[in-house]
Amino acid sequence: MQNNITIEVVFALVDKQVIKKITVSKGISVRDAIIESKIGKDFLEYDLLNMPYGIFGKKINSEYCLQEGDRVEIYRPLAKTPNQRRLERASK
Repeated sequence: MQNNITIEVVFALVDKQVIKKITVSKGISVRDAIIESKIGKDFLEYDLLNMPYGIFGKKINSEYCLQEGDRVEIYRPLAKTPNQRRLERASK
């Protein structure tokens, strides 16, 4: 029985995206995987451990146990909501 899994940890800005592919222990939490990936070193201005997370677009909490092939997405705050952007376009 294999005790390790391979996952990806992803964070993106408008002009920068980082994808870390790492091998971690089976049963690791999202929070621990983010720490182990060291992705925070690429985005020092953001507190990545206190942002919303998802796996392939589905929101999850930081204690979710990762599985082989999971892609942890760290969601950044939006400057404007989609509704605000639509309203701005409609008013032009």
